[in-house]
Amino acid sequence: MTSTFTSYRLIARDLDATLARKAAQPDVARETAYYKAKIGDVKSIDDFLGDRRLYTYAMKAYGLEDMTYAKAFMRKVLTEGVLDPRAFANRLADDRYVAFASAFDFDTYGAAATTRAAATSETTTAYLRQTLETDAGSEDAGVRLALYFARKAPTVSSGYGVLGDPALSQVVKTVLGLPDGSSADGIASQAAIIEKRVDLASFKDPDKLQRFVQRFTAIWDAQNNAASAPILNLFADSSTQGLDASLLLSLQRIRTGN
Repeated sequence: MTSTFTSYRLIARDLDATLARKAAQPDVARETAYYKAKIGDVKSIDDFLGDRRLYTYAMKAYGLEDMTYAKAFMRKVLTEGVLDPRAFANRLADDRYVAFASAFDFDTYGAAATTRAAATSETTTAYLRQTLETDAGSEDAGVRLALYFARKAPTVSSGYGVLGDPALSQVVKTVLGLPDGSSADGIASQAAIIEKRVDLASFKDPDKLQRFVQRFTAIWDAQNNAASAPILNLFADSSTQGLDASLLLSLQRIRTGN
């Protein structure tokens, strides 16, 4: 079993090449070709929802694959758009809906909505990245979390922004050793701790972002993949959360010879 640390590095060290290989896979290439050929014919929300293949592709691109069945819900997201602060998408806690409504903004652009880059090239790029993350996650949930964090963390500017995204929250809590907090006081406390202990602005620096992600993968291995990282098995009990992440990363590098 390959460690999360190693698997993530193999994917991330040349992400463009990894994505190119994923794009060339027959199923991915077939669905993307269909989307590119047909999306320009979509002129309304009815057209969009009426082509299940197009709609399913777009939903997966924005991480909403599990909501594909909820067409009435998604129709409301698309119908109200994003310009009005009271629009349905803006009132939802999950910002994936805002991203989706912004990409397919029929409310603002009408029939021209699907000619914009957001609905064409940006959506196919997002689909490819989502497919990569999903496929990686089928073998190792930690790799999927790491890839997602590397993509999304640069857009977050507050502790609440981290806690509002379950995947981002899991990565940061793993690195900091924070427990799950469900109460309002617990969330406020954790948001303050995150902002104090993590330089969120530093995630805009690719090198600093990668160092943080690698710290996460090393700790994830210690807590979840002891069989793939024997040297970390010494720390596989609950005391792992108290160890310094840089130490865990160093131990993992020793194991892999890096």
